[in-house]
Amino acid sequence: YVLCCNKITFYLVLDDVLKGSMVQLKNGGYEDIVIAINPELPEDHNIIRNIKDMVKEASTYLFNATKQRFFFKAVKIIIPQHWLPKSEYLSVKTESYDKADVIVANPYLKYGDDPYTLQYGGCGEKGRYIHFTPDFLLNDTLYNIYGSRGTKVFVHEWAHLRWGVFDEYNNDAPFYVSVNSGKASVEATRCSADITGKYIVQSCTGNNCMTRECDYDQQTKLYEAGCKFVPEKTQNAPASIMYMQSLPSVVEFCDQSTHNEKATNLQNKMCNYHSTWEVIMNSTDFSNTSPINSASPPFETSFSLLQTKDRAVCLVLDVSGSMAGYNRIKHLYQAAEIFLLQIIEMGSWVGIVTFESTAQITSNLRQIVSENVRQDLIKYLPKSAGGGTNICAGVRKGFEVIKQKYSNLDGSEIVLLTDGEDSGMSICLKEVEDSGSIIHTIALGPSAAPELEQFSDMTGGLKFYATDTVDSNGLQDAFSGISSGSGNISEQSIQLESTAQSVAVKQWMNGTVTVDSTVGKDTFFVVTWDRSTSPPDILLRDPKGKEYRTSNFTVSDLNLRTARLNIAGTAEVGDWLYWIQNNHTVSQVISMIVTSRPASLAVPPVTVKAHMNKDTNNFPNPMVIYAEVSQGFLPVLGATVMATVEPQTGSAVELRLLDDGSGADITKNDGIYSKYFTTFKGNGRYNLKVHIQGRNQTVRLGRRQSRALYVPGYIENGEIKINAPRPEVSDDEIQAKLGSFNRVATGGSFVVKNVPSGGIIDVFPPCKITDLEAQFEEDKIHLSWTAPGNDLDEGQADRYIIKMSESLLDLRNTFEDATSVNTSSLIPKPAGTKESFQFKPENVTIENGTIIYFAIRAIDNASLTSEVSNVVQAALFVPPKESLPDTLPTEVITKSVPTQESLPDTIPTEVITNSVPKQGSFLLRFLLMLSMTVSMFQY
Repeated sequence: YVLCCNKITFYLVLDDVLKGSMVQLKNGGYEDIVIAINPELPEDHNIIRNIKDMVKEASTYLFNATKQRFFFKAVKIIIPQHWLPKSEYLSVKTESYDKADVIVANPYLKYGDDPYTLQYGGCGEKGRYIHFTPDFLLNDTLYNIYGSRGTKVFVHEWAHLRWGVFDEYNNDAPFYVSVNSGKASVEATRCSADITGKYIVQSCTGNNCMTRECDYDQQTKLYEAGCKFVPEKTQNAPASIMYMQSLPSVVEFCDQSTHNEKATNLQNKMCNYHSTWEVIMNSTDFSNTSPINSASPPFETSFSLLQTKDRAVCLVLDVSGSMAGYNRIKHLYQAAEIFLLQIIEMGSWVGIVTFESTAQITSNLRQIVSENVRQDLIKYLPKSAGGGTNICAGVRKGFEVIKQKYSNLDGSEIVLLTDGEDSGMSICLKEVEDSGSIIHTIALGPSAAPELEQFSDMTGGLKFYATDTVDSNGLQDAFSGISSGSGNISEQSIQLESTAQSVAVKQWMNGTVTVDSTVGKDTFFVVTWDRSTSPPDILLRDPKGKEYRTSNFTVSDLNLRTARLNIAGTAEVGDWLYWIQNNHTVSQVISMIVTSRPASLAVPPVTVKAHMNKDTNNFPNPMVIYAEVSQGFLPVLGATVMATVEPQTGSAVELRLLDDGSGADITKNDGIYSKYFTTFKGNGRYNLKVHIQGRNQTVRLGRRQSRALYVPGYIENGEIKINAPRPEVSDDEIQAKLGSFNRVATGGSFVVKNVPSGGIIDVFPPCKITDLEAQFEEDKIHLSWTAPGNDLDEGQADRYIIKMSESLLDLRNTFEDATSVNTSSLIPKPAGTKESFQFKPENVTIENGTIIYFAIRAIDNASLTSEVSNVVQAALFVPPKESLPDTLPTEVITKSVPTQESLPDTIPTEVITNSVPKQGSFLLRFLLMLSMTVSMFQY
């Protein structure tokens, strides 16, 4: 079964990770690729022109790079609504900015034209989207840095997005030690290793710049900080697109024959030292196509231009007899009221339909142009229930409402809520699929039609599930999650809090909600309760001490169990404290829900996107929870992220998501917080909700991964031509000036099947260790890593197996046959804890150029074994003496040993650690440079 930590093959593909993408592959041609222009960009038709040129050019390049197998056949470009309409512009249907494969948008900070692909998952898993800045598309001077937009960059990023391969360079580990023909040398992290160049440092004073060859670093024995590998412009090497796509000779991906498995790059770490072409060959795309007998793509890329329009939403609400149970109709009113008063964006059109055996229009489309329209719309929400369930009747009536304003349904939205089964749903499936409307579904309670999600799946809609557990706020959270997919974040409502608990008589519910500087406009504090017809006692205090009491909140005659406070202007930044006392005669569930909108058009808010790695899961496959926390397009680091998963039956499960590069988390510090989910409590629907808290002292912004390589320069006809240094954001600028913040986000629903009814046995091994590190400390090896769990990244493993070898591939392919390290004294710690282990290698002869590789596996108490960890390298390298300085610091001298030239071919370990130079020999002091602080390479 599919497990990161079991013996799966490296080309595991989870197609559902690329949620919302509509791309289809037909006879080698990619169709329905969506490229969306951010609605905040001013009108510039050069962007459209350059997108077309880029994709057309890339199609031929991709065709040749994939050995006549793939090309770009049909692309849709989404045009912002505020751009002037043109006759050739069609309407968007189910396409949207939020689901686009490629987005064109300004970076948050002034630096950042690097194209990149947002990747959540591991090797072979599809990415989320490609991001190009308008400057990248319009500024031709970037050609020297990234290469041609079409022939080079777009194909590089498409490989990230579609096939889940990774970069073959590494800015964090740009060099490594290699031994070829018995000779050790420092090499640039690259693929293939046949790419030639020089190692150059550039230093500038004003406009005067000098270049020189790199020196070695005294501690790492690699090249000094600031050293760059500058390639020859003219190369013979045809690979690789995932390394330096800008080189004219590069026309291929690295394959098995050209792959550099020694390079310290993400491709090796993530894909178990396999080449990018091997990963591509093992994709479903590759297995579903055959080479095309043609010298060029059989079709030129075609383009459709689609323009967005006003948002039009119809609520289609179930009022059948079962909605009278469990107070569902009242909870529906509370949740839909929040949607109409707080969530739906100004300027949108909204209509309301109710259905049971038949369907009725309760409100035709109304445009939200004022608070009065919002208040008027809530009068038409249902308050009673009765009758059967005819879902198709409701959907068709919703279509009818939209067609009162528009000639077709293109781009419209239906919010369909039901709690019942309907055997007749299949009769309108085709009609829904062809409608051009997006259908968001909310399944309420355990008996909602199991076919309901088909409506969302075929139209690209969102899927939600709400239980009847009143202290989960499931229904309110579902409606709060249905914001516009236009990409215009400045208009969208953001949920700061959603919490509920059962409060005993005369007891208090209290808490803190932090309003940060990026939000505060249109802020609502909403208190709901489930029994009394009069409100509880409420005290809310803002950061400056101003108090709001129950009398300041509004309770509508139409909804006697909700009190709402709208903060005038922009809410004060800081901690808002609340105390709510249950003054009813019995205990009742009280909830606090807080929403706001961005305070400024100039500063993007912190946003959260939460989801599972797939929508439907078959036990015993584990699942992964993701929460992406970002400001603009930059990752937010250091937040505390808690996920709550609520099953159809049984109690909710709470998990802390981490961004530490271990367990389910693929990359450390990328703003994507992750955790395995294995606590399956039966078959059926589950829902996901995340709470995020950022504290002022710990939160900062990060940088994106999976970027096209910024080339430092070229050597052309023997002349070194250096590009301008890559503009870097300073630490002060990258530091998040957020203060503290709170966010809540719903991750929608997912379905689990094949869970055994008689209880679950242990089927999950410890997770693969992905952050193993190694270094020499005198005559010992020091290993460190993050502890896995008993079940993936939960619990505590039983024991470890550590192996060592002089061959990286032997450790990967035949781990059990490698030399064992004695781990009898090593007892695993709880998952997520840092492990440290030191030992003295036995029967190893160490000399200049010695490289030892290490890997580890964990075993649980059921003897289930993890996958082999990342392989790390400890290398002993003596830099050439001509690169050493004239004098050596005393601390280096006292730890030095004779160089290779003055010793036999092999050096016993004891000699290395115990040799100390004699005071009188300057020449010997000059030559003594063999340090056991050997460079560690983490793959």
